Amino acid sequence: MLLVDLRAGTAGRKSLWQSWFSFSRPLERLRSMAIARAFDFITQPPGRSLTKPRASGLTMVIDQGLGLAAQRDLCETAGDYMDFAKFKTGQARLYREAHLLQKVRQYLESGVKPFIGGQFHEYVFAVHGAPALPVFYAEAKRVGFTTIEISDNIVPLTPKLRRDQIRGAVDAGLEVFGEVGSKDNQTSAAELIDQAGVCFDAGASLVLVEAAELVTAGKPNQAMLDELTGHLDMKRVMIELPGPWIPDVRTCDIELLKKLLVAALGPDVNVANVMPDTVIDFEATRVGLGAAGPQNFVRGRGGA
Repeated sequence: MLLVDLRAGTAGRKSLWQSWFSFSRPLERLRSMAIARAFDFITQPPGRSLTKPRASGLTMVIDQGLGLAAQRDLCETAGDYMDFAKFKTGQARLYREAHLLQKVRQYLESGVKPFIGGQFHEYVFAVHGAPALPVFYAEAKRVGFTTIEISDNIVPLTPKLRRDQIRGAVDAGLEVFGEVGSKDNQTSAAELIDQAGVCFDAGASLVLVEAAELVTAGKPNQAMLDELTGHLDMKRVMIELPGPWIPDVRTCDIELLKKLLVAALGPDVNVANVMPDTVIDFEATRVGLGAAGPQNFVRGRGGA
């Protein structure tokens, strides 16, 4: 097919160029999508932020190794509802550099901020020591990241270490998302709140709450959620969804937590670790178009 088009002369070459050009401009297509939508007579809840960049109602997608084509499809289909994309753990180390650069660029062109997951930072600190962290920050910036996460899921941090690491990354010119909590040991609500305070004081722009802290025996921990929402500015906090990496967590438990968060905190709750294939479905939950139904809907009083 390529040979036929090339032999077709200028018209064929123009067609090929136009085809390539259309695939190289996802941001323009996303803007077009934002202008024209089907069923636009259907109202959405007033508490949902519908335009980007959003200050709240943030959705973070977890990228566990999406290929370039799958990533492009995701951004074209659901980019309007994605704000951040986390490169999970230390996977950024495993891509060919050209591939990584293109992945970062595709997210940025779609208005989605990519960032490096905290366990990569933990690995560098644990294996290479504190002197390697400035080198890590410089390399992150060189390949296009402006934001990293700093956590202590596996490698414990004292309050001083947490503060110093966040300040070091901020001083290096990076935005920092601080993560609090542990994947292995249950932390009290008071400890999580104190850790979040350290992150904010050190310069973190957002705090992510480790998903394992919000789940007990596979079920959402309502008491923990109540404590956190009562003591923290939830516009600066992202609640992580659990995943199959946490024991006893089932898909139905994840869906239950999504509904619980939207019901308790409204459609503009900040939610992290959304799987790529569920972005649209979660947005439907936010605005009442999903399985949970409209906000404040009383079962038995609605129509068929």
